[in-house]
Amino acid sequence: MEIGGEPMVRVQGLAKAGLSHVPPQYIQPLPNRPQLNTPSSTSDHDTVLPVIDLSEFDPTRRESVRESIGRACREWGAFHVTNHGVPASLLDHVKTVGLTFFNHCPLPDKLKYSCDPNSFASQGYGSKMLLPDQNGVVLDWRDYFDHHTFPLSRRDPDRWPHFPPDYRDTVGSYADQMKALAQKLLGLISESLGLRSPCIEEAVGELHQNITISYYPPCPQPDLTLGLQPHSDMGVITLLIQDHVGGLQLLKNNHWLTVHPLSDAILVILADQTEILSNGKYKSAQHRAITNATQARLSVATFHDPAKAVKISPVSELVSESSPQYREVLYGDYVSSWYTKGPDGKGNINSLLLN
Repeated sequence: MEIGGEPMVRVQGLAKAGLSHVPPQYIQPLPNRPQLNTPSSTSDHDTVLPVIDLSEFDPTRRESVRESIGRACREWGAFHVTNHGVPASLLDHVKTVGLTFFNHCPLPDKLKYSCDPNSFASQGYGSKMLLPDQNGVVLDWRDYFDHHTFPLSRRDPDRWPHFPPDYRDTVGSYADQMKALAQKLLGLISESLGLRSPCIEEAVGELHQNITISYYPPCPQPDLTLGLQPHSDMGVITLLIQDHVGGLQLLKNNHWLTVHPLSDAILVILADQTEILSNGKYKSAQHRAITNATQARLSVATFHDPAKAVKISPVSELVSESSPQYREVLYGDYVSSWYTKGPDGKGNINSLLLN
């Protein structure tokens, strides 16, 4: 079956075919391959990511939480939050409906929701992140479903899966909760920089939110592939949950460190526009996903971005302390460049550095 001339190849189908070797287009170049059995990938080096207890945003604890967030943003660009106010039952259920879609919805039905293969960042069911004319791009060992959820004018549940029956309601409720949490966190991040609470959100404008449910099938050669190539997220802030299998890694001090799943916690990942707005005081987190030979893995990433017409530059109060470190960028141009060049670690954000 083809849509728009693109053969409908899905990684889950390759895994179910019982391949003993991955197809060549999924084999990473040697420098990018995960070293799965070396000391840098073992628990001895899996430094624990900061865990910040928000205690339902208790105002009496705001100062200490703000300080913890600032330290985590400086040292990691990522942190877990607990007592964040999002019901644990909803966190569990959005993973359940995602797994049900990938594992129990017939392939012909899934293909009805396929992404537009000729448009980057299109909503729907897909495997390839980049455009089809990018020859030589190594593919990720991943299938996904991307949902456009905010602004509400972009939300079209009829384009989301009909199976299981509560899929659409669950994703809609999850989107609402994640947006509210992102706005609260952006306020705390602003304060941790010595800025007014609404500063970052005012600079970004109306948040555009996408939710991507990613499914990583078992891989016959996990030492040759990646579920998701090294990159930093292009937007403002990403909120991520993963199932018990795990596979997310962050780059810190030139080592890939595994981020172990924490029950009921949400992982906060700073993205590139926050690095620009903070004038480099905070860095976006470079991360990737590894695969394994025996278990499928699922994650749910909620991205919060500016509108394409918004111009992003360092906040003026932070420039007064030092010269601007990044040139101004139109967010739509940044997105186009990111998809044209590919993930490329932090190459996209580094191209904006002035010094």
